[in-house]
Amino acid sequence: MISLLQRVSSARVEVGGRVIGAIGPGLLMLVCAEPDDNDAIADKLVAKVLKLRIFADEAGKMNRSVADIGGGLLVVSQFTLAADVSSGNRPGFSAAAGPELGRRLYERVLATARASHPQVECGEFGADMQVHLVNDGPVTIPITLRA
Repeated sequence: MISLLQRVSSARVEVGGRVIGAIGPGLLMLVCAEPDDNDAIADKLVAKVLKLRIFADEAGKMNRSVADIGGGLLVVSQFTLAADVSSGNRPGFSAAAGPELGRRLYERVLATARASHPQVECGEFGADMQVHLVNDGPVTIPITLRA
């Protein structure tokens, strides 16, 4: 699975002009499943994200997790994270999981996150979404986990 984390002061996702998920301080988690991904990889990704120490402690060092700060998690599906731009000028997306597997693993990520963290909001799989965020830092962390 591929994920791009952005530490945010706030973030929200809209579909059709309607806010469907919003958080204050926390993490925006963009998620893309790949064809060989499975439930174990999805679970490992969530565990990594919730424990990742990318928030400042009292000394200003990145030493606290989203769980430590009581922050929110906004999870948004984004198959374009698997873009292949190695040739030509138009990205290819054959490295992304198909819609059925992508949806199932996205829902697994959400279920695992909700079982482990008190504040989880989400986008809508396959929808045309507008994502608004205030990147804090900015801090942006790419994560790729494979079976």
